Amino acid sequence: MNMNIISGYLQFLRKSHNYTQKDLAQKLNISRQAVSKWETGTALPDLDALLKISKLYNITINDILEPNIQPRRITDFEQISTIPEKELQEILKQFDANSLVTALMGASPEINSLCEKLFSDINFEMVRNSIGRVRIETVEDMQRQIIAAVNLWSVAKKD
Repeated sequence: MNMNIISGYLQFLRKSHNYTQKDLAQKLNISRQAVSKWETGTALPDLDALLKISKLYNITINDILEPNIQPRRITDFEQISTIPEKELQEILKQFDANSLVTALMGASPEINSLCEKLFSDINFEMVRNSIGRVRIETVEDMQRQIIAAVNLWSVAKKD
C-alpha cells in the first residue's frame, strides 16, 4: 500500500467527479481539512470514511487502498525515460531514496544514469550498499508503484 498513490487516486476521483474538497467534505459529512490530509498523504480515511467514499464513487474499499490504475502513459519501467525530466523528477520525489534505488536495481544503466542525474543529491551507491540484496519481487513491486504514480500523474493532469 503506497500512501502517495492512494492520496493521488483520492484526488483524481474527486476531480473526475467535479467536486471541490469542500463539496466532497459536505457529501461525506467531514471537514475539508480531512479531505486535504488524505490528498496530501498526511492521513488515510478511517473505515467509516472509506465506506462512504466507496459508495459515493461506486467502487470497493480495496479499489481505494490498492488502486488499479490503467496504463495511459507507460506500461514498463524503462519507459520512464519518455517522461519529460522535470515532470519525472516531480513524480519520483514522492518516493524515498530506498524505494527509488530498489526500483533501479532492475533497470538499465540508462535509466539509472537518468535518475542519478535528476537526483544528484542522493548518493545512489551508498543507498544501494545499505539496502543490500533484495528479492526480484520487491524490485518489480517498486517499479509497478512508480509506473502507477506516472500513470496517475498523467490522468490527474488531464482532468
